Amino acid sequence: MKDFITLQLLDKVKFIFVKMGINYELMRKILHIKLTMDERRVPTFFNQATNKKKEEQKYGYIKSLWIYVLIGLVLIPLIGFGDNFLFQMSITYAIIIFMVMTSMISDFSSVLLDVRDRSILSTKPITAKTVNAAKVMHIFIYLTYLSIAVTMIPLLFGLFKQGILFFILTVFELVLINIFIVVLTAILYMFILRFFDGEKLKDIINYVQIGLSLVLMIGYQVLIRSFEFVNLDIVVEFHWWSIFLIPMWFAAPYELLLNGDTSLFTVVCSIFSIVIPIISLYLYVKLIPTFERNLQKLLNTSKSKKEKKNRLKEFFLKLICRTNEERAFYRFASLMMKQEREFKLKVYPSLGFSFVIPFIFMFNVIRTDNVDYSVSMSYLNIYFSMLIIPTAVIMLGHSGKYKAAWIYKIFPLRDYKYLKKGSLKAFLIKLYIPLYLILSVVFCYIYGTRIILDLLTVLVASCLYTVICYIGSGSKIPFAKPFDEVGNAQGWQSLILFIPLGILAGLHYFMATRISNGTIIYLVVIVIINLALWKLVFKRVK
Repeated sequence: MKDFITLQLLDKVKFIFVKMGINYELMRKILHIKLTMDERRVPTFFNQATNKKKEEQKYGYIKSLWIYVLIGLVLIPLIGFGDNFLFQMSITYAIIIFMVMTSMISDFSSVLLDVRDRSILSTKPITAKTVNAAKVMHIFIYLTYLSIAVTMIPLLFGLFKQGILFFILTVFELVLINIFIVVLTAILYMFILRFFDGEKLKDIINYVQIGLSLVLMIGYQVLIRSFEFVNLDIVVEFHWWSIFLIPMWFAAPYELLLNGDTSLFTVVCSIFSIVIPIISLYLYVKLIPTFERNLQKLLNTSKSKKEKKNRLKEFFLKLICRTNEERAFYRFASLMMKQEREFKLKVYPSLGFSFVIPFIFMFNVIRTDNVDYSVSMSYLNIYFSMLIIPTAVIMLGHSGKYKAAWIYKIFPLRDYKYLKKGSLKAFLIKLYIPLYLILSVVFCYIYGTRIILDLLTVLVASCLYTVICYIGSGSKIPFAKPFDEVGNAQGWQSLILFIPLGILAGLHYFMATRISNGTIIYLVVIVIINLALWKLVFKRVK
């Protein structure tokens, strides 16, 4: 049986666990099994690129750490240059705390909320203290991997530029931060489970995963631009409420030890950085029994609430879906997109990115030119909101519960055209159009009501682009294939499908700038093409 390096290192401090009354040998065996099982778990960052052989998924988490190493490079300017440590290290630790805590919630929730081993371990002569110690050490092993990945290169750079004391202090602070993050996450889960059911907690974890993916997708854009404004020779003025800013606790010891700042604020924050993580660890140990009792809620399934019928919604639904079959599949697809967590994890980050990217390009124009919004055509950046459409249309063909697709075979259907048509309309109405309407309101505020006709044209173009993406993706039956089949081929497929989007935007710009009343003509033409293409494509679907 293969042994882990982390467990071999843990053997060196075996005496600590023995003195605490923990059965070290049993704890080690439990950890060994947990770590072996975790080798097969695919991290959040790589959920977009599955379709791998089992052998390639082994050590999936360890192999994924390179992305954290790259993110950690952002910390080099903050750690390596200047001596305004209270400012620099506050920003540094804010980034580290955010990255580690969100990653822990998204990737390590299965560790913290694991109840699968209860039916096995609770029947064995193992003390609760030993089981809980195994869980805590399991979490700390992952936090150590993650912290090393994020801070390794910046820390070595800091050792060279700031000295050995800076290096030792940072390592010590990172240990305290990891303790603090475990406790904060556990308390967050305890609070949620105290007042809500397990389904609510799973939803919150899912939204944290979505948020983390979205931050990574747009973060590099913000970071690249932020370096234009970085000035480490800043005099920061602190107020009484600054004492509640957690990153400042961990930054204060640098001012105290390296700059000799003995002000009351610095001393109090330095004490907090040591005392509060230790107290929080003590509280966590005491609250573990309560936490374990609340975890029982994860095993309970909540009853789904029945939605009340809304006459206005029903009337609107009859307008967009003419047949009973199409309306039924519209409702089915809407529920699947709303309730399936894996679908949301793969599509919602792209949805958020599609909302942000038009503004990023708009700000690029503002930075380089003096823009007169009364005549500017930069509002056509709203076409970038359609970047979500290829991804979503491809993902509509996949599901985590794909095995249930056998039910399509027993439906009294001549073909699948209503299923496919209803699913595409559900995506447009439930996901894309609400996003587009919000963008339209913001753009109208910026550019004025003169662009309303253009916005209507873009909306019609998005419906046309959706059916083009449906054709280009192979006209799959919705929710009938596993997400594991979404591989590199689909990635290239999405890139190719961006070509029609560029053509639609280019034609809009050409018609609006070169032809009198060109936008109206373009709108009429794409409305006709839209109606004809939707009718033609779904005329003989099998």
